[in-house]
Amino acid sequence: MPAGIDAEALPGTAPRGWARRFGAVPEFARRHPLGAAGAAVVLAMALVAAIATLIAPYDPLATDYSAIMTPPGTTHWLGTDAYGRDVLSRIIYGSRTALTVGFVCAIVGATLGAIIGVTSAYFGGTADLLIERLMDVFLSFPLIILALAVVAVLGNGVGNVVLAITVPMVPRCARVIRSSALAIRRTPYVDAARAAGFGHARIILRHMLPNVMAPYLIMATAFMGQAILLEASLSFLGLGVAEPTAAWGLMLKGAAVDFAETAPWLALFPGLAISLAVFAFNLFGDSLRDALDPKLRTP
Repeated sequence: MPAGIDAEALPGTAPRGWARRFGAVPEFARRHPLGAAGAAVVLAMALVAAIATLIAPYDPLATDYSAIMTPPGTTHWLGTDAYGRDVLSRIIYGSRTALTVGFVCAIVGATLGAIIGVTSAYFGGTADLLIERLMDVFLSFPLIILALAVVAVLGNGVGNVVLAITVPMVPRCARVIRSSALAIRRTPYVDAARAAGFGHARIILRHMLPNVMAPYLIMATAFMGQAILLEASLSFLGLGVAEPTAAWGLMLKGAAVDFAETAPWLALFPGLAISLAVFAFNLFGDSLRDALDPKLRTP
């Protein structure tokens, strides 16, 4: 083929546009079957959350005192809780809470972290030193401790839980993105953008951020599983989502201790839902890292 001619520009030589993107999906599934399985579970959870009103057999908030602590059976497939509420319906609706918190926290935390990390690497010097020391302060606290501190100050509720989980994730993403942005800062096209007179904001947003999308996507996917687990932990401790909202961690509150022997289904099924969601996101995130990181690609 003559030099300077793009293979994608010739008809029949290579897939173009969306066809090429969709063609990468079966290739990803072939190379990373566990990651594809995790992605399938995540998509199934998203579908369940979207059509919860259609598939839930009962109102998740409706109480039936004649069916308190009913074991799993034909009427209530996963049993009922101490208020007579259907466990299956609450798990289905709880997927909305889990995915909402997971996606919002992961996207917001990873985006803010990416902007901070790229900005720190771009300016360098004193600005980089001050930003990194501030990130070190946040990184010195474990995720759950920092989230507990934020909730203790702001109170519980979905909005405060989202903020409490997002704050600890920002410095972790900023540190990873900064390491990638340091190499990008020295590339010729960034120097050419400076020479052309582009402003700092344009260089950061138009020339540097798009080139750190691989670690950004990996961090965002990994954060989703952590956010779901943190939300469940806060709700279990009574500092997260409040009753009567359907949430997996809230369903575990009291059930795991008070009814562990008499009604084990109250803790078993919400615990399985949390474990499956976190496991699926972790599998997908690990496979996505292997697919996007050039150092981990196999020929």
